[in-house]
Amino acid sequence: MRPEQLETRHSELSMHITFEENGARKSLQTTAQKSSQKLKKDEKCSRDRGDELVDYIPGVSTIRIADLPTFTYGDGRQVLPRVLEGISSVSNKAQYLRFITFHELEAEAINTLKANFPIPVYPIGPAIPYLELEEKNASITNSDNGVNDLQWLDSQPPCSVLYISMGSFLLVSDAQMDEIIGGIRDSGVRCLWVSRGETDQFKDCSGDISLVVPWCDQLKVLCHSSIGGFWTHCGWNSTLEAIFAGVPMLTFPIFWDQVPISKHIVEDWKIGWKVKKDVGVVTRGEISGLVKRFMDNKSDEMNAMRQRAKEVLQKSTRREIAKGGSSDANLDAFIRNTSVGCKC
Repeated sequence: MRPEQLETRHSELSMHITFEENGARKSLQTTAQKSSQKLKKDEKCSRDRGDELVDYIPGVSTIRIADLPTFTYGDGRQVLPRVLEGISSVSNKAQYLRFITFHELEAEAINTLKANFPIPVYPIGPAIPYLELEEKNASITNSDNGVNDLQWLDSQPPCSVLYISMGSFLLVSDAQMDEIIGGIRDSGVRCLWVSRGETDQFKDCSGDISLVVPWCDQLKVLCHSSIGGFWTHCGWNSTLEAIFAGVPMLTFPIFWDQVPISKHIVEDWKIGWKVKKDVGVVTRGEISGLVKRFMDNKSDEMNAMRQRAKEVLQKSTRREIAKGGSSDANLDAFIRNTSVGCKC
């Protein structure tokens, strides 16, 4: 399948996952129930238990309690019933499982799912708009001072700019946000901020070495040669885009799956550092020092991390979506199987 077909078919089929039948329902419900029973033992989990290790989740290597999704411990368990309800409602009709990841990235988890579910499992990621990178940069002015972000990046040295985006919803406390802004400013590092419209807090951020925009084309920005790092909340789409672009990350997870994704980035894939603490506010002094070290192009440690992001993770992503790659083959198989079963 050609790349444009892969992306087009993914778009057309994004809502076309049909679900059905007893075997899949039982398997999904049993897995959810077992996980719930195990996690109930951690119901009294408090902050001082965060370093305790969990080694009983199939397909997941040993992990700290503090690195699990936030709905599995502490106050976050209040939403766990809804999570399990969602799994159960899907499992009532499941015929296929399709994931926006790729095999090389999460082989252990994918292999476990394939071994334990009686239905096909299709990892077809990364499902990102990479074909749009071939389009010419649109002349869009999206900053408060009338500067086009891509044109501004063109004027910056290679690997010198830290791109900062905290996701679609800014859920960081005002106190922590003040420390982040102060720390980035004090670091003296070039940066491109996405403010999501919160202009008041960022009024002192724009200058000769920084630009604040309410929105940007994130994948194009990450693939720009001047970007040397990505401060991210660890949303899955953002993570896949950074991997595709070969950009190392500073992680600031807030909740849900962002926490274990941060763990993957830092400990498993080794293409980032974690900024956020398990407990408390990160100070501007801590942030300033960390950002300076992270964006130091003369650092052997950082150059090794950048090389790993480019030579290992980025290349594996490109292999998966290329003709004959596993994501390409899985998408073809998914389309073929659903087309056979479709009675519309």
